[in-house]
Amino acid sequence: MAISVLILMGSDSDAPVMQAAVDVLTELGISSEMTVASAHRSPERVMRLVREAPGRGVKVYIVGAGAAAHLAGVVAAHTTAPVIGVPIDSSALKGMDALLSTVQMPPGVPVATVSIGKPGATNAGVLAAQILALSDKGIAEQLQRYKQGLAEKVEKAAAKLASAATQA
Repeated sequence: MAISVLILMGSDSDAPVMQAAVDVLTELGISSEMTVASAHRSPERVMRLVREAPGRGVKVYIVGAGAAAHLAGVVAAHTTAPVIGVPIDSSALKGMDALLSTVQMPPGVPVATVSIGKPGATNAGVLAAQILALSDKGIAEQLQRYKQGLAEKVEKAAAKLASAATQA
């Protein structure tokens, strides 16, 4: 089975955060795989995964890392596919170090960087879907339904709040 999105993270302790990307991709019917690969502790594994990814159908990478957060940049340096970086709040600096490391790429080596932590991982999944939707009408339709569902949640919350206010 082809994997459309490869999700890499620097440590297995990042899995609860990165699961948010898997969840949204699954909801949108997009195949993904999540694994651990460290830019510093297992650079050969990172290179092998990136090298083999196109043959497995990977079109987009989502990469989460904390602290120095070099993983997304290393991946971006070795692929022409889109790379989305998720800064992980795993250090004493609460993810600010990871954010700056992820977003500060040299010219020609872009990493689309989302917000720190689980909200960022969710947005990374949505952004990956938006990239894939450019050439896949089915994903585009799924995204439209997803966005409509978000709007409906807001309407329900507003109605609930209005109902509570009139009963008070």
